[in-house]
Amino acid sequence: MEAELAAAIGARVRLARQQAGLSLSALAARAGVGKGSLSELENGTRNPTLSTLYALADALDAPLATFLVAPGSFVASPGIAARLLDARRHDDGTTVEVYLLSLEPAAAHRSGAHGPGVTEHLLITHGRARVGALGREQTVGVGETAAWVSDVEHGYEALDDAPVEAVLTIRSPGAGSE
Repeated sequence: MEAELAAAIGARVRLARQQAGLSLSALAARAGVGKGSLSELENGTRNPTLSTLYALADALDAPLATFLVAPGSFVASPGIAARLLDARRHDDGTTVEVYLLSLEPAAAHRSGAHGPGVTEHLLITHGRARVGALGREQTVGVGETAAWVSDVEHGYEALDDAPVEAVLTIRSPGAGSE
């Protein structure tokens, strides 16, 4: 990740933490992230992983796109990467994020629960994957879709020892919306 992008993401994390009225220690504890790591991330000296940003977003009850600077922003964790294609916040507070998701061959990624009512929709454009809420995963291939409520632990797993590419849409309801 470019230093400029890491600094911009860190500044957005700091602003969201401050707006939530949380200390560095409180957010680190709530997100399960080391205080030193969070400090480095906020100061732009540490590249955030996708997993860390999701943990922070969940702890702040905010969409992941809150931290990403603009369409084209790229974040990754081992075996998985996401590039933000678009993010919109509607008048009712609903947020819709669209990502290009890539999984390396045989990669398996687990994601913690997101906020209440958050849904994910995935369209596979290359490869085959097992995705969805743990214990209720679906196997999908090229041209197929899967959807699930992601307010529980869920995951993405590349099958057939081949890479997977997909378009992932995440819808987070605003306060008072369905």
